[in-house]
Amino acid sequence: MPSPVPDHVFYPSSDGKRMAEDMWQSRALMSAYQDIQDVHPDALVAAALLVYPEEGNRDNSISPAVLVAFGIGTEKRWHYLVWKEGKPPDWVLEMVPASISAGDREKRRNRYAAMGVPEYWLFDPKGDALPPGTLRLQAFGLLEGEYRPLESRLVDGKRMIHSKVLGLDVRGEDELLRFRDPATGLDIEHRPEVSAARKREATRANREAAARSAAEAHAAREAAARSAAEVRVAELEAALKRLRADDCPKVTAPHPTRDQAPSERHREAPLHPQMSSPSHR
Repeated sequence: MPSPVPDHVFYPSSDGKRMAEDMWQSRALMSAYQDIQDVHPDALVAAALLVYPEEGNRDNSISPAVLVAFGIGTEKRWHYLVWKEGKPPDWVLEMVPASISAGDREKRRNRYAAMGVPEYWLFDPKGDALPPGTLRLQAFGLLEGEYRPLESRLVDGKRMIHSKVLGLDVRGEDELLRFRDPATGLDIEHRPEVSAARKREATRANREAAARSAAEAHAAREAAARSAAEVRVAELEAALKRLRADDCPKVTAPHPTRDQAPSERHREAPLHPQMSSPSHR
């Protein structure tokens, strides 16, 4: 008889382990998380979320790098309780840690199989954690309770593995996972790259706008300086004219003297009729 499930069991949201061992793993993890979320916004896509497959057993948990679950909503969760969600995750991705042996990797894969996860993916971003000659991207599909390797194929000269769960072709490239839509033959735009391109474009536009604004402000200052100079020149010219007018003496007509000849004097009025010359007296 199975033991009863204890009430009010606390399920930790962290196992105290690092989400990724190094920057290569963390970058690949977040890249895959963002790309899948962009393609499937209606699915639960989570990174490093603890999964508890057995009710009442808080010691039995496992944390994939990324998990995807369809049909259970996208609300934030502290952990993934399989019995509460009604199903295991549909897709899980694990980064290959160099600190885990091949035997430990197999044990983890078997745990996902026992849980009933349809697809299990394994990626080695740096390509140094798996044995030489091993593909750094591996995928397994659940068949009759056991995982079978998913075959890779060449598409446009690139080796890819198709995920039926995600409906995407997947490949490892430049230490990241790249996703391709087989319906269109186009790669899914990687959000950090798009964001970086937009940031570069915005920075360039902002710098050009700042340069235009600075040039306009400089031109306005020069125009104001020219206007002020013209006003000053006009004021100085007006002041100079006033000074010249004050320094020049006023010119008046001279009065005639007694020694001047009649022809040189101003014409005088004729003598009064009563005045006669001495010769007529």
